[in-house]
Amino acid sequence: MAQISSDRRDVIADRLLDIAEFSHAHWFFGNLYEALVKIPDRVAASEATPGLPRSPFGAGSPGRYYAPVAPISAPAAIAALATGWNHARSRRWLMVAAASSTTGAAATAYLLRSINPKLFFSRYPLDETHRKPLLKKWYRIHALRLTASAVALAAVHQARTIRLRSQVGIDGS
Repeated sequence: MAQISSDRRDVIADRLLDIAEFSHAHWFFGNLYEALVKIPDRVAASEATPGLPRSPFGAGSPGRYYAPVAPISAPAAIAALATGWNHARSRRWLMVAAASSTTGAAATAYLLRSINPKLFFSRYPLDETHRKPLLKKWYRIHALRLTASAVALAAVHQARTIRLRSQVGIDGS
């Protein structure tokens, strides 16, 4: 396999950081909005459209907004770490970004597999006694996702800042 030049690796790492920063901002602010306006409470209590099952992409569901961008967040942060590894000054921030992003992705996977199907996509909305404990668990795990996305976004931003300063010759130490 051909060796990639250092300059080319830097360009790739910079582009991956651009993607990671955009996707983590999308993820963070989407998650924040979702929690503040209590989207899960609304979706969990909503009836399906007549003749159609409740769906991850149905009316009111944030799935249609996350689906195009969310899956690239963790891979972009991990790839930025791999391609930017040779830059010692930004390495720790890239590690924090990749770890936080992976943590948030794992929490999301848990929600998507274990909580969301029962809470949001059952044939009919759950009654209050079954819905309330699931919503409570959903919000606890969502708080972890929100924190992970905030940390990842801040770490990606810090790594980008360090890399940009080094490119223009500004010593940030």
